[in-house]
Amino acid sequence: MIHIVGGGLAGCEAAWQIAEAGLTAVLHEMRPVRPTAAHRTDRLAELVCSNSLKSEQEDSAPWLLKQELRRLGSLVLRAAAIARVPGGHALTVDRDVFSAEVTRAIASHPRIEIRREEVREIASEGVTIIATGPLTSDALADEIALITGSGRLFFYDSISPIVEADTVDQTIAFRASRYDKSLDGTADYLNCPFDRPQYEAFVDALLAAQAVSSHIAADLPNHDVPYFEACLPIEELARRGRDTLRFGPMKPMGLIDPRTGRRPWAAVQLRQENLRADSFNLVGFQNHLKFGEQARILRMIPSLEHAEFLRFGQIHRNTYINAPALLAPTLQLRARPEILFAGQISGVEGYVEAIATGLMAGLHAVELASGGQPRPFPRETALGSLCHYISGADARNYQPANITFDLLPQLDESTRHTLRHDKRARHAEVCRRSVEAMEQHLGCARL
Repeated sequence: MIHIVGGGLAGCEAAWQIAEAGLTAVLHEMRPVRPTAAHRTDRLAELVCSNSLKSEQEDSAPWLLKQELRRLGSLVLRAAAIARVPGGHALTVDRDVFSAEVTRAIASHPRIEIRREEVREIASEGVTIIATGPLTSDALADEIALITGSGRLFFYDSISPIVEADTVDQTIAFRASRYDKSLDGTADYLNCPFDRPQYEAFVDALLAAQAVSSHIAADLPNHDVPYFEACLPIEELARRGRDTLRFGPMKPMGLIDPRTGRRPWAAVQLRQENLRADSFNLVGFQNHLKFGEQARILRMIPSLEHAEFLRFGQIHRNTYINAPALLAPTLQLRARPEILFAGQISGVEGYVEAIATGLMAGLHAVELASGGQPRPFPRETALGSLCHYISGADARNYQPANITFDLLPQLDESTRHTLRHDKRARHAEVCRRSVEAMEQHLGCARL
């Protein structure tokens, strides 16, 4: 029997892999007994922030990671395929359908037991996977700090607003994907175009807006909130320069406003939130403003003047361990190898990366519980490189990371020279090498 603490993406994937291997998995999820600041339901694998699982463009790093997970029978990616909604090159899902599908699969598996309870202590015996995600309870976070012998690390993350579709003025907003790129040739985004005066007024309003007064900053030196750089609130981006937003989440590149025949000065993209297409999220518009301020300022966006919001942006704590100081490449705690970490608490960033560590932790836990010694995935694979990073990065300056080609080993000098003028070909070669290494790894595992 293997215990998994946390019923998010990583915990569900780990439980599924364990059960499919023939062992019993006990999945502990504290909701609804103990709610969190960000979750809205008691379903497993609820997506709190975005509804996007990143790019599906062939030979990209996120695509490669997902291909490896599919090759290994990922439950969560199977659910994502069922819940998919239009999102250009991204794998975007209806978050309600997605979590319902994962919950159904987990609850119906004969070798998975779900326990709705808060885990405050880690068992001293047996194999345990800690996959409590970024919203780990204070009691368990303190327990983890005791086990690891170090204080917990954390940064603060934000979630984007969601707007009712029928309150978007589509005489102004226009459908398009940047550079007309989408998987099936359709225009998957609604785009809200700004001219220069509208953009300048919007930035002025952001800079003058009132943020939520919070205990978060009060407990930190100089009231300096440590936001994650890859997911900064829009008001923080505005403070970094007047053009930062229009070179970031509001970049207009690859878009033409049909009313003018020209590229807008800036644009906000709205991405379909569910299969019914009755709501959209504002892409990259996470923020920490008071709800009244959000309503006022977001209605300055052209086409959202009369918008009704189903959810405003919010901020929450994101807890993670200093993985390079604590974890082996098999995600085992070096000091106590029977304990494995998975998901965002293990020191990765992103949904697919959380799924990946959950899948690997599940497979390694099976090996441990069966009396074997877990083997890391090959360095040439996206899975292996992700674990290599979180277990081998500089522990003194560690930040969680998404999968990128920079994490994978470089091609040999001869190949790099031959393909030096063709970035796409270099990426394709990295992907080919990864597939080859994975097949060899799986072949050896069957012997």
